[in-house]
Amino acid sequence: MKGAYLLVLFLSAAVFVLADDAFRPFELIVHREPDTLCCTHLALRETQPFRGLPEGGYTTSRVLEAGQERIHFIAREEDSVWARAEALCGDKHTWDFHTLVHDTASLTFDVRPGQVVLRPAQEDPVPLEVEPLITSGDSDNRVDLVFFADGYTAEEKGKFVEDSLRLAEDISSNQTFYTVKPLLNFWAAFTPSKESGIGTGGKPKDTAFGLYRDGTELRGVYYSKPEVARTTCFSLGDQCDYPILMGNDPLYGGEVITPSLANGPLVLRHELGHSIIDVGEEYDGGYAYFGVNAANDTTLDKVPWAHWLTNLSDHNHHDHEHASQAHAVSPNTARVERSVMPLQDYAWTMLNTSAAWSTKFNSSGTYAWHIVRFSLSGIPDAKDLIVELDGKDLGWVPRGDIGVDRWHYDIKINKTLKGGEHEVKFSLKNKTREGEAQLCSVEILEFGDESEFVSTPGHYSLYPTFSETNETTYRPTNEDCLMRIVTTPNFCKACTEGLWHALLRRVTLIDSLAVGCSASGERTLDLTLVPLAHLREQPVDVDESYEVTWVRDGVEVREWTNQTSVTDAGDAFGSYAAKVRYWTEEVRVDADGLLESEVAYVVMTPCARS
Repeated sequence: MKGAYLLVLFLSAAVFVLADDAFRPFELIVHREPDTLCCTHLALRETQPFRGLPEGGYTTSRVLEAGQERIHFIAREEDSVWARAEALCGDKHTWDFHTLVHDTASLTFDVRPGQVVLRPAQEDPVPLEVEPLITSGDSDNRVDLVFFADGYTAEEKGKFVEDSLRLAEDISSNQTFYTVKPLLNFWAAFTPSKESGIGTGGKPKDTAFGLYRDGTELRGVYYSKPEVARTTCFSLGDQCDYPILMGNDPLYGGEVITPSLANGPLVLRHELGHSIIDVGEEYDGGYAYFGVNAANDTTLDKVPWAHWLTNLSDHNHHDHEHASQAHAVSPNTARVERSVMPLQDYAWTMLNTSAAWSTKFNSSGTYAWHIVRFSLSGIPDAKDLIVELDGKDLGWVPRGDIGVDRWHYDIKINKTLKGGEHEVKFSLKNKTREGEAQLCSVEILEFGDESEFVSTPGHYSLYPTFSETNETTYRPTNEDCLMRIVTTPNFCKACTEGLWHALLRRVTLIDSLAVGCSASGERTLDLTLVPLAHLREQPVDVDESYEVTWVRDGVEVREWTNQTSVTDAGDAFGSYAAKVRYWTEEVRVDADGLLESEVAYVVMTPCARS
């Protein structure tokens, strides 16, 4: 185990503490155009410990929604990070794009009861009032998620805090992030805007971050001041690991979060999946498929979730009736569930009563059943719209409380589509909905029978996912993951395991070790752990446990096993170590030892009796 020794003086005893990767590495984030490789944004700072950091550094790269490449690099040495920055963006003396380089001397803090007011002394200064929403520990050993306010006036500060708390509680109380909640802190960082709400028609309002919609349709929310948003999060240092920019608007916001009652929590947890776990999509029609939930190869040792596969023997034997269609031929190749997507259209079109929107597609006629999948906004009543397949009304009914917000619908049809051409049609019937009613997306998906395509929830296999160019990758489950279906409340097991790994790279299981002397002269050793397993305030419905092993002068002290508070003779000298291992059924593979932590110390002076 690599780390750094910290000298601590405690009751006249010299104590050397060895913490998990206690050094603070350096972090680089670069945005650049993929065609020209010109950098548009760079941030470089010292960051909190990163466990399991390879000698050569840790790097990830992905394409953002706007098309830019985002490169993230962490290394032990500052020189290494600067070298990578110049390799990506050229000589630093020639940089003419937005840069952020950490300088703690430029920050001033005004501490008040219950909040911190921060004024960063750098470009685009934004005053912030930071309030805790849900906290579990110090920011130097937690992952911090911060809500930032846009379009909330000074008088609406209370609404912003309430909106933020509602979203934080929604995703962490009983689903999605609830098992990893002790590793997280949630904060609300308020900046008053001069105008309430967000802009429309491509024109921002006078708000802190300048959020706006292109038109009035619910396609997405965009920000006109990205540098301000990046600078503001950067200024908080360890207290802002993942910024959540929230616009004061009651309806769907796309990648930008809004407090929409229907969509706010759904979009938030999906986007945090991208950010924290560093995975791509699972839904069809996207462009980014990578991470622990994506496979490009059906060979078992190249499937990231192979250890989660249901009935692994089924992925090595190919004796089913439909083996030629449902399985690959190699004995080391995983089974692929049989499905196809003959239609995928992100229409983003405003509907009108003068002409129905329709499109045609072709089916091979060889699949057992099919789904018509679509999303709509601005249509609150069933009588306002007719959805048809080959002239047959599918009986679409909107979600009861959706109003004009966006929602996703599946209409399952348990029969084979005939081979040949088909047509799907959306006919708006209420003229007063024009200008608001929108067809966002529509897909047709066809599936084999149960011997070819297992649709049972909880089944793990290789399920085809079809990109915007109809290229095929594979995902772990049919519809069990919120990265696939945004209305699903939880991650699949592969993503949940990836979530644990991602968070435990930044959080050690040991919060602190206090060494002291009792009034009777005994040595006291008190270990504070991240409140998981039996230490949780609220139990969760997964199996988990802590195992604590104490070692004194290289020999295990068995009577101290699984104790977090122990005592020893006050005149005992020498070395002590506490080794902690966490086990959860949500993690099956821990190649980097992230579910283990260790702290060690040496005592050289005795305790005195009082």
